[in-house]
This record gives sequence, C-alpha cells and structure tokens, in this order.
Amino acid sequence: MDTSATYTEAPAPPVRRLVPAMRALLVVFAVLTAMAVGSLFVLAEQTDETFAWTIRPPLTAAFLGAGYAAGCVLVVLSLRDGVWARTRVPMLTILVFVVLTLVATLVHVNRMHFDDDFGGLPLLPKVAAWFWLAVYVVVPVGMVVLIWWQERAPGDDPPPLDPVPRPLRIALAAESAVLLGVGLALFVVPTSATTLWPWPLTPFTGRVIAAWLVAFGVATALAAVAGDLGRLRTAAIAYTVFGVLVAVAVVRYSGAVAWSGLAAWGFAVLVVVVIATGAAGWRLARSPSGRHHG
Repeated sequence: MDTSATYTEAPAPPVRRLVPAMRALLVVFAVLTAMAVGSLFVLAEQTDETFAWTIRPPLTAAFLGAGYAAGCVLVVLSLRDGVWARTRVPMLTILVFVVLTLVATLVHVNRMHFDDDFGGLPLLPKVAAWFWLAVYVVVPVGMVVLIWWQERAPGDDPPPLDPVPRPLRIALAAESAVLLGVGLALFVVPTSATTLWPWPLTPFTGRVIAAWLVAFGVATALAAVAGDLGRLRTAAIAYTVFGVLVAVAVVRYSGAVAWSGLAAWGFAVLVVVVIATGAAGWRLARSPSGRHHG
C-alpha cells in the first residue's frame, strides 16, 4: 500500500488589479491629455485662441504638449495592462505633476484667460481657463483618495522577474538628479531660466515646465531603484515618447533656441540620453502580455 503523502503547491495569491474607479480616472486622464496635446503640441502657435493662457514662444507650448503626450501614453498603457504594480509609478508621476502645476496655476492665476484683462478673447480660451483650474483643483484630491483605495484593494503585487541592469540603473539615477535639480531650481526660482534653459520662459511657463521635469525626475528615481524591468515598461515607453517629441519640437522651432549658450547643448545631450535610456528600458522590459500574472 502506497502511504506516501501527496503535496500540492499552494496557489499563488491573485494579482492586485486596477479597481473600477481607478480605471475610470485613467479614462478621464486619457481624454484630457489627448486634448492638451492637440492644443499645445499641434496648435502650439495658437494658444491665445485655444488654450487656458497664452504661451510664448510656441516652442514652450510644444514642449508642454510633449509632456502631455507622454502622460497620455502612460495612462493608455496602464489601462491596457490593468495591473496596479505596473501602474503605481505612472500614477505617482502624474500626481507629482498635477500638484506642482496646481501650485504654479494659483501663483500665476492672473495669467489665465478668465481675467478681465482678456475680455476681448473668444469664448474657447476663457472656457479652457476655467476648465483647467477646475481640473487641477479636483484631480490631486481625487488621485490621493484613489491611490489610497487602490493600495488596499484585494490581491498582491506579482513577484519581480527581471532585475534592472546596473548600467541602466546608474543612467536613470544620473538623469533623475539632473531633472530634479533643474526642475526644482526652475520651480523655486523661475528667473534661473535665463541661465538654465535654452529659450526664454515666463515665470508661469517656467514653473509648469519645472513640474514636468520634477515629475519625470521622480519617475526615473523610482525606476532606478525598481527591482523589475516589467514594472518599468510603461514608464519607459512614455519616457521615450517624451524625448522624441521634445526633439521634434526643438527642430520645429529651432529659431527660438539660443544655440550659442551652453544650456542649449546641455539640453540637447539630455534629450538624446532620455531617448536612449527610455528606448533601452522599453527594449529590455518584457511585454506584460508575456508575463506570468499569478
């Protein structure tokens, strides 16, 4: 008689997936960021007629549009994936951006198109100004609540499968230091743009650009300490898109750049490095569809 015991491996706990409310928020983000790309990147020269405030030079609008395009990629891919472990970094990146942008908006609220000084403008930019303010007041609060809720949803994070190579970690950490350093300097002292930035910025646009730099700086810092390439895939794709579109914007409006200064060439090197590291992370990361989801 066979008395040997039969043992079965305990089933893996279910993976924590996006709760319906988080998915709904991401759908809203996808729509809002796509609208911003149209107003800022595509119609960069018409912000006085289509956007919440007038942005000059158009290169600044296009740069911001590149950021929103990257944000759109973040949310669409996060929706497609549906796993919270691979959506956490994108959501924290967006949260940093919206909080800093809200602060910049409140500090420079007189530049928005709902002020009496802009009485001669058509209806669209005035509506855009109020819409912008409403979004950036409501969204940060909603994000904090939903992230808290999402972290307490049933399930666990899947185990890390592919460690991030050391050279990529080092590159991401270095980029994070640059992005955070320049971003914080621009946000706190926007007049520093005269030495740190290769084209003219107003205090308002300087702070909103800084919000993107700090957000991506946080994202790259989190990527540098992450233990799994698969969790970086979404952020890496968005990072690559951001770098490529910024390069396109600079070529499109190259006349606005002060190429005689060191800031321009430092900026150009940073854009190339952003594209290279983003593409490397994208290539190295395994597709979520091919991963074990538990």
